[in-house]
Amino acid sequence: MTLVRLLPRAALSRAVGNLTRAQAPASLHRVAMRRFSRAYRVQLDEAELPLEAYRTFSEFFSRGLKAGARPIDVGERVVVSPVDGTVSEAGVIEQGACVQAKGVTYPVAELLGDAAAALPFADRGSFATLYLSPRDYHRVHAPLGGSIAGWRYLPGELWPVNPASVRSVPGLFALNERLVTWLDTPAGRCAVVMVGATCVGRMRAAYDDVLAESGRAPAARNFASPLPLAKGDELGRFEMGSTVVVLFAAGRVTWDATLRPGEHVTMGRRIGEVR
Repeated sequence: MTLVRLLPRAALSRAVGNLTRAQAPASLHRVAMRRFSRAYRVQLDEAELPLEAYRTFSEFFSRGLKAGARPIDVGERVVVSPVDGTVSEAGVIEQGACVQAKGVTYPVAELLGDAAAALPFADRGSFATLYLSPRDYHRVHAPLGGSIAGWRYLPGELWPVNPASVRSVPGLFALNERLVTWLDTPAGRCAVVMVGATCVGRMRAAYDDVLAESGRAPAARNFASPLPLAKGDELGRFEMGSTVVVLFAAGRVTWDATLRPGEHVTMGRRIGEVR
């Protein structure tokens, strides 16, 4: 961690992002894609397009999936995972704080950058933190149907979000760059928080012209007419991997017993139920 603290994380992230999007010969990008796929055992058979169809590594990394690759569990009261990822922590928010790792917590108000917006969640709300590894599908989807009320972009640090950093950097998820999407659902207010990290220089929303990247100013928007949303609809994508934190208002959602640290979940799979 000492070396990580000394690294110019923002500059490094911008450089990596530029390389993944560079207008270099397609053959160079394909070499990088193939090596990456082998190293991380990426399931290429699920990709929306054949590997040769992606013009840049960035396009490949944020690829879509074939139709039907992620069935969405049905039922208006069934909460589904918004991503493919591994459960870092999940549980109940106590005294306004989420658990980051054993013995480490962080305030919900700091995660959301707004004390008033944090109030519905702060007293016994539900939270789940899902880590997306390099091999995972990197788009983010709605855990319930309803509507999109707005969004908030919060600039910040770009610490790694691997387990070692999560254990050792206090308030990591509230320090790093974030893109918060506000949803109104059958379980009341929900926040889906995309968290940036080292080499995660860009996060893009699917429902508005929002590109979150290092160096941009904070921004927010509330929709005068909320945008209709079906469960499983795409909310956004990472242009490199990171973490998603999902929050539900107090007393509205019960997580399934299987949603425990270390469990791998896939987008669309049931993870809880509206009370």
